[in-house]
Amino acid sequence: MSGLPEYAGLFAAALLSATIFPFQSEIVLAGLLLTERHPWTALVAVASVGNVIGSIVNWFLGQFLAHFEGRRWFPVSRDAMARGEAWYHRYGRWTLLLSWMPVIGDPLTIVAGVMREPLPIFVALVAIAKTARYLAVAALTFGWL
Repeated sequence: MSGLPEYAGLFAAALLSATIFPFQSEIVLAGLLLTERHPWTALVAVASVGNVIGSIVNWFLGQFLAHFEGRRWFPVSRDAMARGEAWYHRYGRWTLLLSWMPVIGDPLTIVAGVMREPLPIFVALVAIAKTARYLAVAALTFGWL
């Protein structure tokens, strides 16, 4: 299959960049787009799927971490958790449309897991946000914007 290493690398970069590991999948996508060896739609789709799966990993991490709330070693105080819960309940699931943003996006996906956001709704909102970001990267790369 032609291009499998490039697609696999893009998928891995997108998945890693959606987790707590610092990585820039946009640069990888833009580089592959500039080679013009692969359809831009396929590259955007692969990056989007990888990034959404990485966010799902964060959601599960949030679900897992929620079981340890209240333990002395838990990294977030009870007061901070209460503030986070209040913030999430105030602004709700729609904050997941910001999951594409650097710095705040990945923690939002973890918080959604902690707050027990239903997975289908989580995936739908995150997929919209992540795909829109990669479409914007493609548009900027090709000068469409």
